[in-house]
Order: sequence, then structure tokens, then C-alpha cells
Amino acid sequence: MAVLQGRTRVQLRQAVGHALGAITVSTTTSAGGDALTIPDTTLRGGANEHKGKWAVATSGDNAGQIRQVSSNVDGGTPLIVSPAFTATVPTSMTYELWKEQFPPARINELINQALVEVTGLAYDVEESVALHADSRQTRFDIPSQFSMLNRIEYRKSVESKQVHLATTAWDESVDGDVTASQDTKDYKKAPGSFKMVVAVGASAADILATKAFTALNLSGYDYIEFWIKSTVAESAGGLQLLLDNTASCASPLETLDVPALTADTWTYAKIALANPELDTAIISIGLKYTTDIGACTIWINDITAVLDGSAVWHRLDPNSWRVDELNRDLILSNAGRAMAGYRLLKLCGGDKPALLSADATACEVDDQFVIAKATELAAIAASGGPNTDPDALRQLAGYWGGEASKAKKGFPSLVNARMVG
Repeated sequence: MAVLQGRTRVQLRQAVGHALGAITVSTTTSAGGDALTIPDTTLRGGANEHKGKWAVATSGDNAGQIRQVSSNVDGGTPLIVSPAFTATVPTSMTYELWKEQFPPARINELINQALVEVTGLAYDVEESVALHADSRQTRFDIPSQFSMLNRIEYRKSVESKQVHLATTAWDESVDGDVTASQDTKDYKKAPGSFKMVVAVGASAADILATKAFTALNLSGYDYIEFWIKSTVAESAGGLQLLLDNTASCASPLETLDVPALTADTWTYAKIALANPELDTAIISIGLKYTTDIGACTIWINDITAVLDGSAVWHRLDPNSWRVDELNRDLILSNAGRAMAGYRLLKLCGGDKPALLSADATACEVDDQFVIAKATELAAIAASGGPNTDPDALRQLAGYWGGEASKAKKGFPSLVNARMVG
């Protein structure tokens, strides 16, 4: 669902406080001189009138700290808090002052309780193009950001230029610790892949192999896409793809960090070109070994330049795919594999709304629902029994409960949603 406003936790908490009539938002008018004193000449009241209230610093070194007022002088200010803040109170420190029956820590928890209530009904929108179909693979690992999928698309077309198929061995230059060959058994695009057996003697910064070809102008493209696999897990940037207008990638125009690789798993890499305007006469491509991970075997296949914004996407028939919730796998039927063919996939869905653990964290659910629900829960928690509710908090809770229900009914319906474990 779309996020409306996306207020931070401090903004949500203050909105709840105003709805309850329980908060004053203010700023210190001078420095406290210590970590116990909050000077604020805008406050009014008799001696100890604010005793028991809760002060929340919302700026400076004390931001997020909650302290209780232990006393105040006649006239309202300064406030003395206990325990002390961790840092001296400065001038112009913003803070909240809450009525005693509404502890701000409770309000924070009730904001999260409102988010928990709509988990499964509301999602933070997510998209991913991390997966690529090859017309043979049936089962795919679903990226970790998804808790729900409701649409799969395949890239029907995109402006592109083949850089190198990498279906045969590279032969422009090969490091002495590398054995280069064609692999006709393990590949993603026929008739094979380029395989590099890297011996233990290879070291960081070695260029494992390069391939020369007729000059290519790649200045009209913005991404390089390719398949890559390693027998040993690689961290992001542990390998680099090089593009150069000089032989053997002697002075690369593009040094592209390969994403993290899981051992023995083909990964479809999609990397933005850093300087496409300079890539007008590329004649050499190479793979650099930037992190020494010891002996390993690396495969690479089907290297293509694309203009990402030109992609045309078509929706995969909802009946042609399903989710294995337990194993977090996307499964294509025979019809789904045929429809997707050898194309990039776009996964569309959402993640569970994140709970708010800090004042600066932004809300991923409709703010109005969260404010209304947290206000309802806070009013109920502070209302006491039927004979001890002088502030009519239960009546207030009823009003805000109705507002929360109206906001929840306005959530967009989830069409074709499949849960991911």
C-alpha cells in the first residue's frame, strides 16, 4: 500500500499527545548549566505543579532520553528532572512535557502496537529485479526484503548491445595461476560459459583473464548485466568486471564491483556504468580478483549493456507461479517458464511494516491510522475503571477507535497476494 505522509516516531508521538491533550512541546530558553535543569520561561504554574510529568528531549546530545520531573519552582520553570540526562542541557533544546498518566515510553510502544495490528493488511511496497529466468530453472530464492508477493513481471524488451557472450574461453591475456576453458555443461546461455580455475597462487589485484573484440560504443547504455558463479562465496567487490579502450584492460575506463556471490550459485549481476559517456571505443573486457579467497572456480556468461529506462515489462500470468512459503521460494510452472523465457524478472510485493525503534524512524503505514489507534489505546490504558474516569478518556477512546476503523477500511485491497515465510 502507498505510504501516506511517512511521519517519524517523534511526529507521531506528538500527534498522539495533542489528541489526548497530554503534551506540551517547547524549547529551552537558556542553557541548564547541568544535566538536571530544563530552563523554559514560557512555562507557567505554581511550585511543583509539573512534578511527576515526563520530559523527553528531542534534539541535541540528549535526544530520545526520557526523564521524570522531580520538582519545579513557582512560576513553572526551571524543571528539575531525575535521573539526570547524560549531557548538559543546552539552550534551544527541543523537548516534550507529558502528563504523568501518559508515559511517553508507553506511547512509543502503543505506536508499535498499532503497526502490529495491521501486519498482514498493510505492506511497505517493494520491488526487485534480482532474478532472471532462463527457461529451464523452476525454483528461485525470493529476496529477503519480501514478506508478500502479488505480481511477477518479465522484461519483454530492452535496448541492449552484446558486449561478449562469454560462451568460450577468453584468450587475450590469462593470469599464470588461472586455467581458462569453455564449459559446455554448466552455463546459462548456450552453448556454454567461460570457466576460470583459479589456483591458490593467485593473489589480490590480479586480472584473471581478458578478452579482446572489435571496438564497441557503449555510451548510449547505463548498465552492464551478466551471469557469474563461484565455487567460493565472494563479498561485494571481491571481483571486478573491467571495460577498457586499451588492450588487456591495462587502464580500465570502467571498474565495476561484482555483487556478493553465494557459493555454487549462479547470480545475475546488474551494475550501473560509472562513466558511460567515456565508453565510446571499448575493445577489452576482463575480470579482476580483488580479494584473495584462495583456490576457486569462476564462471561468467552473457555480458550485455542495456539502457535500463527503455525496458518494457509484461505481467506473468498469476496462475503460472506460486510461492513455497516455508522455503521462501518462487516456483514457476511449465507455462510460467515458457512465458518468462530467458528474461529478467521483476518481483512486486511488500515487506511487513517496520516497527519504530528510534524517534527518527519513519512510519511505513498510513499515519492517520497509527495516530488514531495509538490514541485509542493510550486513552483506554489511562482511563481506569468505570467510576474513575473523570477526564472521560473512555469516551475519547471510543472516538479515536472509530477514526482508526475508518482509516483501516481505506487501506487498498491486496490483490493476488501470496505470503512469503
